[in-house]
Amino acid sequence: MDTQTLIAELDLDPRRLARALYWQGWRVARIAEHVGVKPATVHSWKRRDTWDDSDPADRIASTIETRMQQLILKEDKEGKDFKEIDLLGRQVERLARVGKYSQTGKESDLNPNLANRNAKPKRQPERNPITDEHQAQLVAAFLDGMFEYQKHWYRAGQQERIRDILKSRQIGATYYFAHEALITALETGRNQIFLSASKAQAFQFRSYICDFVKNVTGVELKGEVIKLPNGAELSFLGTNSRTAQGRHGDLYVDEYFWIPRFLELRKLASGMASQKMYRQTYFSTPSAMSHEGFKVWTGEHFNRGRPKAEHIKLDVSHQALAGGVRGPDGRWRQIVTIIDALAGGCDLFDIDQLRLEYSPEEFLQLFMCQFIDDGASVFSFAALQRAMVDAWAEWDDFKPFAARPFGHRPVWLGYDPSHTGDSAALVVLAPPAVPGGKFRILERSQFKGMDFAKQADFIRQQTQRYNVEYIGIDTSGLGTGVYQLVKQFRPDAVAISYSVEVKTRLVLKALDVINSGRLAFDASHNDIAAAFLSIKKTSTPSGRGVTFAAGRSEETSHADLAWATMHALAHEPLEGATSTNTSFMEIF
Repeated sequence: MDTQTLIAELDLDPRRLARALYWQGWRVARIAEHVGVKPATVHSWKRRDTWDDSDPADRIASTIETRMQQLILKEDKEGKDFKEIDLLGRQVERLARVGKYSQTGKESDLNPNLANRNAKPKRQPERNPITDEHQAQLVAAFLDGMFEYQKHWYRAGQQERIRDILKSRQIGATYYFAHEALITALETGRNQIFLSASKAQAFQFRSYICDFVKNVTGVELKGEVIKLPNGAELSFLGTNSRTAQGRHGDLYVDEYFWIPRFLELRKLASGMASQKMYRQTYFSTPSAMSHEGFKVWTGEHFNRGRPKAEHIKLDVSHQALAGGVRGPDGRWRQIVTIIDALAGGCDLFDIDQLRLEYSPEEFLQLFMCQFIDDGASVFSFAALQRAMVDAWAEWDDFKPFAARPFGHRPVWLGYDPSHTGDSAALVVLAPPAVPGGKFRILERSQFKGMDFAKQADFIRQQTQRYNVEYIGIDTSGLGTGVYQLVKQFRPDAVAISYSVEVKTRLVLKALDVINSGRLAFDASHNDIAAAFLSIKKTSTPSGRGVTFAAGRSEETSHADLAWATMHALAHEPLEGATSTNTSFMEIF
């Protein structure tokens, strides 16, 4: 609509016409000419009606009102007139919403759909949405990824109620059983319970399951307890019995030969799988013959409390159990050594190299499934078991994944160097908060094939993560090079030069701490216990004295964690913290 048309149509109301032209940007003099009044009159209208104070919404509303009145009063309307009336009506409604919003500030006044958005209850997105197609993909990937000995475990799981497997290290048992449990839960809807010496170790099952599902289907499983669409639950528990009450399902117990008070735990755990539809799976590397689980393995525990006529005697040799045998006590037992794993398609090992890296005794224990006779060990396995705790459950002040895992509380570092063919080790030890309190091993690290510069750099990184008060370094072998580099950024690092007297003092201090119940480490770190068990009493070269040896020769590397721990413990005097060897300064 041009200006001339507007003037003609608004000729009966010059004051209103003048306002419309002013809002369009006309000058007062020109408005006076078109309307036919004096400029002073227009100025008077402008001042009295406060044209300049009106906001854009008011100006648009006035224009719409004028135009709608014209269209409504038009006698012979055309189609375009009706469309324009409808359009202008919607604009009037929109302006009304803007006016209401200016008073309340509610976005729903501008957009009514916002008010209706929450009118109906929201449908929660499905958690862990594994479809039938996903399940088929997972089953196929599971079956295609098994070694021959794992297929044997799978077949036994279809027939046996209780599987008991003594195995070599690093042959993928935890990895396999995590996948097996997931597939079983998807296919049967049965709950799956994973029980380990510590919650950290139990969560390794969870990690394997989540990675498997993510890699195969792209679905990311969530929840500390994983709930599947069919209602099955996957629970991951430490040995704290309070967390296990009331659960039921298939049971998997990992590294059970290293779990303290195993018989008590077994009684509780087996109750969770007491119904006949559930199965139990126990698997572990061997520990010491004095462990409670050893009697279960040999059948001696079965005989307890039964008449002599019902006693059983089992052949638990590798020759008898290599293929898996169900015993008269209802347990299906199998021994899988590293040689068996290699024959079953697991080509991930260099057996000859492993024999060089470990002493014959250690190789038999770690890879050939032979139990340790701890009667010859300096350290008691029972005392070491008392040191095993569920760190995730008991150590509230330690956050292993944080930038500062132990905050600003002090720690001591112990370093044991590598020799030809063996490994080095570093232990992070939290000293007692009070005299006579417990030492806690927060972290342990081992280095294989790493030069001393990189090992020193790793120690430097640990000093940035922790508030390190003390660093004890064995300066034999590569330890000298590591010590010199560490001294550059930690001049207070302490060199430990080995002799019969020094070694004896280290072992006696560790014996005192462990036998007094003053050492604690996460139960999943069974390599620490194994390291201490490998230390034995021996004669000096002259034959006239006694010393201690293990993990100090070229072919071994299994006791490095024990020596590293002892290097850290050495910062406390042999007699402990007393009033005569400790002091403090108070500043006023």
